[in-house]
Parts: sequence; structure tokens; C-alpha cells
Amino acid sequence: MRELDRAGGAGHPRYCAFVSASATVPEATELAADAKPPVPRAAWTRLAACTAAAALLQLDGTLITVALPTVAHGLSVKGSSTSAVLSVYFAAYALLLIPGGELVDRFGARRLALTGLALFALGALAGALAQSFGELIGARVIQGAGAGLVSPAALAGAVSGFPAERRGAALGIWGASAGMSNLIGPLLGGLLTVAFGWRADWWALVPLTAAAAVGIARLVPRVIHSPSPSPSPSPSPSPSPSRERAAGRFLNRIVVAATVIAALTFGVMIGAFYIAEQYLQRVAGFSALGAAAALVLVALLVGAAAPVAGKLVDTRGEVLVTVLGFLGTGIGLIVLGIGGVPLDDLITILPLIPVGLGLGMLFVPVSRAALNATPQASHGRTSAFLSVGRLLGAAVGAGLAGVALSGTLTAATVHHTLLVGAAVCLLVGIPSSLCLRSASIAAPARARGSRG
Repeated sequence: MRELDRAGGAGHPRYCAFVSASATVPEATELAADAKPPVPRAAWTRLAACTAAAALLQLDGTLITVALPTVAHGLSVKGSSTSAVLSVYFAAYALLLIPGGELVDRFGARRLALTGLALFALGALAGALAQSFGELIGARVIQGAGAGLVSPAALAGAVSGFPAERRGAALGIWGASAGMSNLIGPLLGGLLTVAFGWRADWWALVPLTAAAAVGIARLVPRVIHSPSPSPSPSPSPSPSPSRERAAGRFLNRIVVAATVIAALTFGVMIGAFYIAEQYLQRVAGFSALGAAAALVLVALLVGAAAPVAGKLVDTRGEVLVTVLGFLGTGIGLIVLGIGGVPLDDLITILPLIPVGLGLGMLFVPVSRAALNATPQASHGRTSAFLSVGRLLGAAVGAGLAGVALSGTLTAATVHHTLLVGAAVCLLVGIPSSLCLRSASIAAPARARGSRG
């Protein structure tokens, strides 16, 4: 520095070059801090394998539902009795979730996913060969037990290769696959049932399950290690080492809040669309395929919104995205719930757009918040707890819709039910979203403040 002073001080070219170089050091430091290391390719392939396994479970529900009227005719049972094909499946599914989550944390996602897929394939094979309704019910119990093991293993394995602050992108892909599975299921089920009969729906699940098992076996490691967090500030920090040591604990305020929000989401979704489907077929005179068109639209919107939600939660946190999701769903349901608004016209598509986009925004943040609030060693149980919430919410939503259907089904009945769903979103869902706040650290704002 003294040499620069002797050379002419501030006006000397060497002095100017020194100051310029010095000024770039903080900028380079900030850029290095903001840079995120790329997610390894193995994490993406692991995500693909686990997402495929979970999508199979989504596909099963819609695929089998389409075949139920033909099942009643083929096995000579009443049409109302075929609801047991779904109910026993979901009952076994729910009963195995919490034990399945415990086993995932103890033995690993890969082993439990493969075990569950083997049970699921066995049940599908037994269903395809069933000669009586009782045998078919037993086959569905086996399938449900397998699904209860696959579900927590698949979610825990899907995000295991991603640091906490990058899990939103992974869960966005996860949510999109669920939406697309719900779209493909009715179409594939209808084609198989019409062309080959109801048994073809169960036969189709066997090779699909085998393909999912091959993906898990090849792409998911036996032992999963926690990924290193990136050096940049993150909206949801990784659990601390002390929390990793407390692997036996996974329930906390954020996990409970996320599970409640998941239950609300599925309760509103299943209840609203169940009663709408009944109205379209029983009152408006739509065919089953025509009535399903509304669900196809919503499935497409969910699939489109989920990846966007994944990117948003990684930058803005879970609270904002969850509030936007409930707000969009609530506003759409309010419009549909207004008396005089047609429920069976092309104009009905317009309020369905915010409903579909809003539901798509709600799948990602709750999973991200819950998983980031627990150590990776507890992700199996956390995933199971979320799935139980979703199943219970769906059961309550369908049950309340059934109560609404107990009287005379009219357009007014549907309007009132949709308004109740809107109230749940706006008056219960949005306040519940604020309970995720501690999982959302405003990293961008904090970074801007430190630079100022």
C-alpha cells in the first residue's frame, strides 16, 4: 500500500486496480454462498423409482373403481356390495401404515418397499384369479397390506437424496405423478374392462408392480445416508445433529399441523367431488365417463400446479404456498356453491380451475414441512403419519357427503355442500397453515438484509 501511495496515490492505475480487485471479494463471497450444489443424478433416479411405486397405489384406486359394476355382474353380487372391494383395501392400507413406517425406519425404505410390492402383486394375482366375491375381498386385503408398507417407504426414499432446502422440487414431481395417475387410472380401467373384462384390471397390476419393484431394487440403495446441506441459507433447515440422535421422536407441532392440513385437503377434495359425481350421474343424466371428465380436468390442473408449488416452497417457504392453495380452492368452491351457478355446463369449468390449481398447491408444502421437521431416521413414521391423515380425511369427507346424500339430491344440496367445503378451506385451512411457520425461514429476505 505504501508503494501505491508513493506511486501517486488514488490516481495511480495500480491503486485503482487494487481497489477494484478488493471490491470483488465480498461479491464473490456472496455468489459462492448463494450457489447451490447440483443434486446428484442418483437422487433423481431414486426419486423416479419411488415415485413410480407410489403412483401405482394411486392408479390402483381409480383403475379398480371403474371395473366395479362389471365385477358385480361377473360375480353375481349386488352393485352396492362392491363398495367393500374399496373399503377393505383402504382399511388394510390404513392399519399397516404406522407399523410400516416403524419398519421403514428400522430396516430401510428399499427392503420395505420391495416387501410391500411383493404383497401387492400377490394380491393382484389373487384378485385376477378369484372365483368368488369372498376370494376377491381377501385379495384386496392383501393388496391393501402391501400398499401400507409401500407408501411410507416410497415417500421416505423419494426425498432421501435431497437436502432439506431442495425437497420442494422433488415433492413437486411426486405430486404431479399423483395427479397424472388419477388421470390415467379411469382411462386405462375403462379400456381394459371394455376390451377384456374386469379381471384384466387386476392382471394389469401384476406387470406394473413388477416393473416398480425392479426400479426400487436397482435404484434405491440398501443403506440411505443423509445428504449434505448446501452452503446457502435455506427456507427449511436440516434437522440438527441433536435431533438426528433423537431418532425415536418424530411427532412435533409441525408434523401434527401438516397431518391436519393433509386431512383437510383430502376431506374437502373427496367429499366435494363425490357429491358432485353423484349429482352429475343421478340428476343431470351424465354417463360415468362424462361425469369423470371433471375429475380429469382437476387431475391435469393438480399435475400442473404441483411442480410450481415445489419450486415456490424451496424459495418462499411452506406457509405462503399452503395459504395460496387453500385460498384458490376456497374461492373456486364459493363460486360453485352460489345458488343458480350451473353445475353441469361448460361454464362450470371456470371455477374448477382455481380448485384444481389450489389442490395442486397443497400436496407439496405439507410433506416438505413434516419431513424437514424430523430427522431422516424418522421419515418412515412421518410419511406414515401423513398418509393416515390423508386416508382419515378422505373417509370423513366421503362420510359427510354421504350424509348430505341421505335426503333428496338436488342442485341446492350440492351448492350447500360445496359452500361447507369452502368454509373449511378458508376458516380452518388458512389458520392451520400458519402453524407451519417455524418450518419456513425467510431465507431470501434474510440474505437481502445481510447484504444491506
